[in-house]
Amino acid sequence: MRYIKLKDGSIYKFENMKIMGILNVTDNSFYPESRVGSVENAVNRAMKMIEDGADILDIGGESTRPGSDPVTVDEEIDRVIPVIKGIRERNKDILISVDTYRSKTAEEAIKAGGDIINDISAMTFDENMANVVKKYNVPVILMHIKGTPKNMQKNPHYDDVVKEVQDYFKERIQYAKYKGIKEEKIILDPGIGFGKNFQHNMELIKNIDSFFIFNLPILLAVSRKTFIGEALGGLPVDERLEGTMAISCYAAMKDVDIVRVHDVLENKRAVDMIEVLK
Repeated sequence: MRYIKLKDGSIYKFENMKIMGILNVTDNSFYPESRVGSVENAVNRAMKMIEDGADILDIGGESTRPGSDPVTVDEEIDRVIPVIKGIRERNKDILISVDTYRSKTAEEAIKAGGDIINDISAMTFDENMANVVKKYNVPVILMHIKGTPKNMQKNPHYDDVVKEVQDYFKERIQYAKYKGIKEEKIILDPGIGFGKNFQHNMELIKNIDSFFIFNLPILLAVSRKTFIGEALGGLPVDERLEGTMAISCYAAMKDVDIVRVHDVLENKRAVDMIEVLK
């Protein structure tokens, strides 16, 4: 059974698939319904996700949609930290993941009550990130990306996308270990939609179990993304729930450890049904 070790030393086991709820404290995330305007709204949304069955909350203060521009680190901190504190006032136990590639934001978020760092760059955009992860003894999600959110969707090319993502993971795991981060702290995410075209995304999802060679937890984040709309005849973002749920169920059948979703209740019920059938 795959697991991670949390900052307090406790073991978090993936005996069944975990649901990570997406909380975007942004004004421009690609799915308008996921944007929350105020701290109060964000905290209330978080409480609803917990009620709906979220195992982990993933809080992000910068949209990394294709073509997006970065915000400043201070802006990101100002968005994220009050929300983490607000959640912690009402719930001490829910695991909080912080979606950032900036070490300063990560450090402030951990101090405020964050448990996991979700870095879309796998600790490549900010060379101090590994030091922060090590210092605070937190798990880190290492995601594959090709390029940056601004340019990643400009004609991405791979000879063998599955192998290249595997090789990338191998290199990033070695780097993490070199920086003193143990394997029990690492979760892997193939980065669906981050520098990949439709075919690349399909290959990675179909072969998601090929990433178990590392014996580390795997996270799959596909919720309402463009390729789902493309696969279903050009559906807009607000009509991609069923396609998302289908992939969540496929992932559950393949023993993926975490799915990161906007719609917690619907995905939770779907994958719980799969767990019963298994």
